[in-house]
Amino acid sequence: MTDWRSVTELSRALASGSCSSMELTRHFLERSARFAGRLNAWITVDEAGALAAAQAADRRRAHGEVLGPLDGIPLAHKDIFCTKGLLTTCGSRMLANFKAPYDATVVARLAAQGMVLLGKTNMDEFAMGSSNETSYFGPVRNPWDEGRVPGGSSGGSAAVVAAGLAPVATGTDTGGSVRQPAALCGISGLKPTYGRVSRYGMIAFASSLDQAGIMARSAADIALLLQVIAGLDERDATSATAAVPDYMAHLEHPLAGLRVGVVDEFFGPGMDGRVAAVVEQATAILGNLGLRCTSAHLRELHLALPTYYILAPAEASSNLARYDGVRYGYRCAEAHSLYELYARSRSEGFGPEVKRRILIGTYVLSRGYYDAFYLQAQRARHLIAADFHHAFEQADILLGPTAPETAFALGAKTADPLAMYQSDINTIPVNLAGLPAISIPCGEVDGLPVGLQLIGRPFSEELLLAVAHRFQQATDYHRRLPEAFS
Repeated sequence: MTDWRSVTELSRALASGSCSSMELTRHFLERSARFAGRLNAWITVDEAGALAAAQAADRRRAHGEVLGPLDGIPLAHKDIFCTKGLLTTCGSRMLANFKAPYDATVVARLAAQGMVLLGKTNMDEFAMGSSNETSYFGPVRNPWDEGRVPGGSSGGSAAVVAAGLAPVATGTDTGGSVRQPAALCGISGLKPTYGRVSRYGMIAFASSLDQAGIMARSAADIALLLQVIAGLDERDATSATAAVPDYMAHLEHPLAGLRVGVVDEFFGPGMDGRVAAVVEQATAILGNLGLRCTSAHLRELHLALPTYYILAPAEASSNLARYDGVRYGYRCAEAHSLYELYARSRSEGFGPEVKRRILIGTYVLSRGYYDAFYLQAQRARHLIAADFHHAFEQADILLGPTAPETAFALGAKTADPLAMYQSDINTIPVNLAGLPAISIPCGEVDGLPVGLQLIGRPFSEELLLAVAHRFQQATDYHRRLPEAFS
């Protein structure tokens, strides 16, 4: 009964007394236990903690002390957010036994609103992957077809929401890791503007690209959570000082005459023509809602993939240097020298994809190659950002497919990293420019979901959410369910 209700619907049910937080929490815990083996979407389920938090929420409600619309609502956190006293593994052997001594800002802010943490979701190791197959804890499966990937790196979060194991989940997006799995699993996923949400306590992959995001059934659900987690955090030097608008109030903002730029380059080589056709139909729906859809161009888009795979590994090689087997994390057994301790701990603790990116990053930062690769990539990044700036002179938002294809088969691309990297070709440019973007379901191809990506100017999340909400009011794609989990 409650599997497919949105957060906003569950909030109303709690307020009316038609259900309790304890009933909701038990329901999602029971579903998670029933389907855990099929999806492998959880790393940790905190049943005792969740039930205690639900009981506390019901007690507050009984005493008229409700903290807000999210009080008593269950959620899941991607296992990249530090959670005090719970495992925070980053999907890696390196942190398989690590319990954080503090909460990430995102975790703390949602807990302060009374949300009930069900557990931590599986993910690509240190958020490096596009299919959720690089996790030390094994691959996650897509609820729409368990022989296919859910996308990555936030594939566990996408899968638990799509399968009705949690009504909402957090994710992180460094090059599309919220939007791409949201598209492949048929849910909504927002990557906010860089700096809009604090990164404090979010284990770093590439610090200038990482951003916390939200994965839910609807844009309205995302607006509810973004209202809580957005805003300045003095513990994060990259946290933005920009004022946080009332996202729920903006959902009904008039959109007639809004200019939508359909980016031609997003429909280039490698795009599945059937996916493109679904997105074109979604564009027509927006036109029928009064938005003005025109052609737009991002002529430097071809630079995005090579730029990203120089800058992101460079930052990763620096961020992951702290895992040396000495201070915390995995330590090899019976090392006979400090060098052997470092070398074996890192070799045994990291998986192949993480090692590959550390090696690439170390190479492009090394003497003799820094100018040729890293500095050139930084210049290309400025060109990509300028490209978006010019596009927004002619459009209020930009539009295109989130991913070039629907969910692919497990194992189909693991032997070809370059083919895997192409999965993020439409999402990576947004991170390089630090822009907000949302993916929403807009149709299906052969029974598999297709995602529509909307991109906005910096700090225009309220506009993206309003357009997504209006689209979801006019369609039912976000309410369609994987048959095996209904």
